[in-house]
Amino acid sequence: MKIRILSRNPRLYSTSRLVEAAKKRNHEVEVIDPTKCDLVIEKKKPSIYYKNHFLDDTDAVIPRIGASVTFYGTAVVRQFEMMGTFTTTESQALVRSRDKLRSLQILSRARLGLPKTVFTNYSKDVTEILDHVGGAPVIIKLLEGTQGLGVVLAETQNAAESVIEAFNGLQARVIVQEFIKEAGGADIRAFVVDGQVVGAMKRQGKEGEFRSNLHRGGSASIIQLTDEEENAAIKAAKAMALGVAGVDMLQSSRGPLILEVNSSPGLEGIEAATGKDIAKTIIRYIERNV
Repeated sequence: MKIRILSRNPRLYSTSRLVEAAKKRNHEVEVIDPTKCDLVIEKKKPSIYYKNHFLDDTDAVIPRIGASVTFYGTAVVRQFEMMGTFTTTESQALVRSRDKLRSLQILSRARLGLPKTVFTNYSKDVTEILDHVGGAPVIIKLLEGTQGLGVVLAETQNAAESVIEAFNGLQARVIVQEFIKEAGGADIRAFVVDGQVVGAMKRQGKEGEFRSNLHRGGSASIIQLTDEEENAAIKAAKAMALGVAGVDMLQSSRGPLILEVNSSPGLEGIEAATGKDIAKTIIRYIERNV
């Protein structure tokens, strides 16, 4: 079959591994920059024009859409859907996953464990916001932040009030979350494909760093999930309607707490930590559905 990967950089680890895995299983594969696609919208015949040819012969697409191009990237995925093409990440699920607030509301409705979170419309009553999440220390996150950027640990009441007031002054929307001390600067990334956990790793922040993102110098090791953690990951991916997802959660005294469900999870960390061929698993997911 003909598979197209929507990615702006074919040299990225995740993109190149998916190309390799698709070729090994004898599929035609092409990396497409979604920002360079032209969408032709007409009655009964939607199409996509890219580098002097139409992409009407596409059997499946794998969206690897960066946060900075979510709007146009999602429009391209939606156009492929209108053309009857299978996609590993549906356009609506991609939109929902990029909205931190909406994601938390969906996960809450699914009755999944979450850190206590507050979102307000630039409220001046900062003390009350902090009281809602149990007081300092608290985590303050920009709604648009990615890869640990725009995430602040405020260890005291005064620090938290100063940070929130500063963000409010910049008209930057934030959420405030309780700090889960017992997590010890670590979190779990469970990689879910087609409703099954296919790999899991524990990410530990470097000394003095509360963020465990590998992009920020954290380390990763393979982990055996408990039944409760595995069920939470599967349920979170299902709630977000994602066929491929990276579910990030904290280990707490009250069970797993979901931090985020990532619709374009990277393969490098999870493959290195687990030794598993996750790229091949994604290609096999496509084969079962096309």
